[in-house]
Amino acid sequence: MATVLVASNRGPVSYALGEDGSLDTRRGGGGLVSALSAIDAREGLWVCAALGEGDREAVRRGVAEQGVRMLDIDPSVYADAYNGIANSVLWFLHHHLYDIPREPVFDAGFRRRWESYRTYNRAFAEALAAEAAEGAAVLVQDYHLALVPGQLRELRPDLRIAHFTHTPWASPPYLGMLPTDIREELLRGMLGADRLGFHTRAWAEAFEEGAGDLGRTTVAAYPLGVDGEELRALAYRPEVDEKLARLRTEIGDRKTIVRVDRTELSKNILRGLLAYRELLTTHPEWRNRVVHLASAYPSRQDLESYRSYTTAVTDLAEEINTEFGTPDWQPVLVSVKDDFTRSLAAYRLADVALVNPVRDGMNLVAKEIPVVSETGCALVLSREAGAYEELHEDALVVNPFDVSETAEALHRALTMPPSERTDRTKRLAATATAHPPQRWFLNQLEALRER
Repeated sequence: MATVLVASNRGPVSYALGEDGSLDTRRGGGGLVSALSAIDAREGLWVCAALGEGDREAVRRGVAEQGVRMLDIDPSVYADAYNGIANSVLWFLHHHLYDIPREPVFDAGFRRRWESYRTYNRAFAEALAAEAAEGAAVLVQDYHLALVPGQLRELRPDLRIAHFTHTPWASPPYLGMLPTDIREELLRGMLGADRLGFHTRAWAEAFEEGAGDLGRTTVAAYPLGVDGEELRALAYRPEVDEKLARLRTEIGDRKTIVRVDRTELSKNILRGLLAYRELLTTHPEWRNRVVHLASAYPSRQDLESYRSYTTAVTDLAEEINTEFGTPDWQPVLVSVKDDFTRSLAAYRLADVALVNPVRDGMNLVAKEIPVVSETGCALVLSREAGAYEELHEDALVVNPFDVSETAEALHRALTMPPSERTDRTKRLAATATAHPPQRWFLNQLEALRER
């Protein structure tokens, strides 16, 4: 029986099914994987969903990865829960992204999908209840599993339960869009936890305001940072050096504006490109003197709204290149491949980092680039990013909807004196590394155990 359990939709390992029936094990990365390494594998268990046929086959064969339990949830239930509710309802609510004249629509189809979401959460709650030792600590992750704390509390009242939301939390008016019974069920699920964590105090307060009576639940902010030593080691591998050399050949001695995002609707890539185009229009002195390196990883391409957004990003980049480009200068170098090696090379090159989401739980890119940038970078940062709470004093802060303000901030960043840019970058990097993933996780675990 495990004494520390983590539950999340995606786990630390996945399996690919070969044509010959073999299973290839692939290990994931990211902050949560790094964080969980802080505990002894013999006392910890990670409960996650089987996401593909390889994962489901691994479950059927009883392939046991130490410290991991995968749940083989019916694919139709999973699809309704993950895409139909988590990513098409809760994500849009928390990021305030609905096209209000058209969405949301809460009809019979929505309630059928919500039943799948409830079933999906129940599978996690039952697995955690079965695997947890008496009085164990359970740390549930994100909006995919918002009902688990309440369901688990009913099954195992002896457990210490925490839930962490990696997105923003919807403001009360947005949360109020949900049907009353669904909203109350969502809040009951969350309030089944002893402790609720959010990246910033702003998101914690939004939850408190929408929930009203918190009962026995404590709400706190735990800002996630980066592991500076690990990130720099990754950024200086030979394969990154190779990508860096190629980018330097394309860029020459021009300055760079760097952004790295998934093509999620919240990331505001289109307005960022519009701001860059306005910079080239209102400050023509930057033509042929700057290149915008934009990495836009494809995200949720099984949803039409995300596919069309990705297409719009590449189309707008091409328009800018057609309007301003010359035979020896391409203003925008956009990559829509999931290429972390290229992104790290771009981090090292960055003179300016552009992070302008319309709303974001944290946005670790705002913390990663100052840690890796070789000569220091000026950070242009949206006031709606969770990272704003920690980084705003040393960033150039913008309203993410104001394209003109963002264009002027880019100009200020490009003309910032080297000494000022260096000083700001040092302070940004120090703040960014103050709460590395292991410490972030252990802070929550220690607080949960103290209750």
